[in-house]
Amino acid sequence: MNLSSALYRGKVMHRRLRPKRHRLAYKLAMVLLDLDKLGALDRRLRLFSLDRFNLFSFRPRDHGDGSTVPLRRQIEQQLNAAGIRAEGLKISLLTMPRLLGFAFNPISLYFCADANGELVAVLYEVNNTFGQRHTYLFEVGTQSGAAIHQDAPKRLHVSPFMAMDQHYAFRLVPPGERLALGITSRNEAGPLLSAVLDLQREPLSDAALLRTFTAMPLMTFKVVAAIGWEALKLWLKRVPVHPLPPAPAEPLSVVLARPD
Repeated sequence: MNLSSALYRGKVMHRRLRPKRHRLAYKLAMVLLDLDKLGALDRRLRLFSLDRFNLFSFRPRDHGDGSTVPLRRQIEQQLNAAGIRAEGLKISLLTMPRLLGFAFNPISLYFCADANGELVAVLYEVNNTFGQRHTYLFEVGTQSGAAIHQDAPKRLHVSPFMAMDQHYAFRLVPPGERLALGITSRNEAGPLLSAVLDLQREPLSDAALLRTFTAMPLMTFKVVAAIGWEALKLWLKRVPVHPLPPAPAEPLSVVLARPD
């Protein structure tokens, strides 16, 4: 596992199984950001800025509770409140950067590792297009194999074409030369949707950022456009629409590791 800052490029795929079959896939790029070294990245890179407009940029207030409280401190507070000691942990965030000042992140991940490089916790920060956000915090227990398996009840209304009575299963390959995330959503009748994110690591450099912009010049805009386009196709397929429920009462769901 490598939590130092990097660029990750690859594809995301969604496959809906019920009540109508539907599939989408597109290319995207994400950045893995060491939250202790954001200032150093801002000074080193010409095409990437912290809290300033640039070709690519990162604004911490796009994440967490949206306040001016440093993002690392917010994550530490969440970990400590869950009974996970945050002192001394390395915390890195996987997210899509702003491109020409714009970004919408359906999901961002925080990786929290101890001094030995062992993953202690993972946080999945989920946004919907209605301005709501919910974070799932998982303590990482003893794992066998390269992938980490986690699960939790659905707490945030993500799509108007998906009901709330569902459960998520996550399969995560932490950052290395490859980073992968699979999410399956199911209800009592079985799986409803699967999503797969499969990314390859590159050094975070101006040259790599320029190549990314050349290959995907409207990447962040395409995310929002694709959400609307796919919603239209689902509506035309007469997939039932579910009304927007209130945002979750609590912004955080905590799942602690089961004792061995």
